[in-house]
Amino acid sequence: MEESLMPPTLAEIMAKVPEAFVPEKAGDVNAIVHFKFTGAEAGEWNATIRDGTCRIAQGIPRSRPTITVAADSDDYRRIVTGDLDPSRAFMDGKLRLTGDANMAMRLVSMFRMP
Repeated sequence: MEESLMPPTLAEIMAKVPEAFVPEKAGDVNAIVHFKFTGAEAGEWNATIRDGTCRIAQGIPRSRPTITVAADSDDYRRIVTGDLDPSRAFMDGKLRLTGDANMAMRLVSMFRMP
């Protein structure tokens, strides 16, 4: 019997964010990225990028975020796993960004994506 692979949970995806971080690409970035998810795995997470490191925590950030990324949890999972093009998701309104637009562009290069 063939075992079907379950898609990763949002918690599993967020736990791997620091592993996907490329410190050399971050340079002197000091930012807080706030993730707001709706849908099946609704919740809030934040990534703190500082001194060439990236830390993930669940919940609302204590400081004002540099950028907020909002999406349905299933759409975000599809983006991270390579099943949905991030540019297409943004154009279709499935991925919403608020805050520092320049930081949004830089974030793409700071993380290895599938």
